[in-house]
Amino acid sequence: MFRQALLVLDWDGTVTEVDTLHLVLEEFGDREIYARVEGALGRTMTLNEVIAAEFATVTAPLGEVVAWLLEKARIRPGFAELVRTHRPLIVSSGFHETIEPLLAREGVLEAVELRANRLDPQADGWRVLFRTEHECGTCGEPCKREDLPKGGEVVFAGDGYSDRCAALAADRVFARDGLASWLKSRSVPFEPLTDFHMLAAQL
Repeated sequence: MFRQALLVLDWDGTVTEVDTLHLVLEEFGDREIYARVEGALGRTMTLNEVIAAEFATVTAPLGEVVAWLLEKARIRPGFAELVRTHRPLIVSSGFHETIEPLLAREGVLEAVELRANRLDPQADGWRVLFRTEHECGTCGEPCKREDLPKGGEVVFAGDGYSDRCAALAADRVFARDGLASWLKSRSVPFEPLTDFHMLAAQL
């Protein structure tokens, strides 16, 4: 066990039970474009290009979308308790404007550091203001690796494509869903993530 572990969490599909980006796109976006560009992810399009194309199809007012998310989005059990104890860094490919209201709903907005993209929600399609355009020297895309804390043992928890490079750079990884499958296929060690009560008990 790491005595002074620096905890970094992905948001969508890791903190949330269901990816809220996917929820928003299925409810407010163009499902045909969503399906097409998701299929191009990692092949002919970078993650940032995919996100930009997907959210350009969302034209609903931000307030309407946030209100819908507050009703629909569910947080994985044990998250609030984990935050109050370990004060994690959350690094997300999602948006401050949709994540912060959910953190506030859970009563932990002031207890986490959040690094995410931002939105310019225009009526003819949302514009994404990416938190970084810097291409990683390892994966070749703007990614989360640079956000990992320096000078300590890093514990990282994630679930998907955007978490791959950071997971390879962390000292200890908790993974689920696509990230777990990807790490397993490359014989990279990880521990399964079920909920945050379990994760807290392991720290």
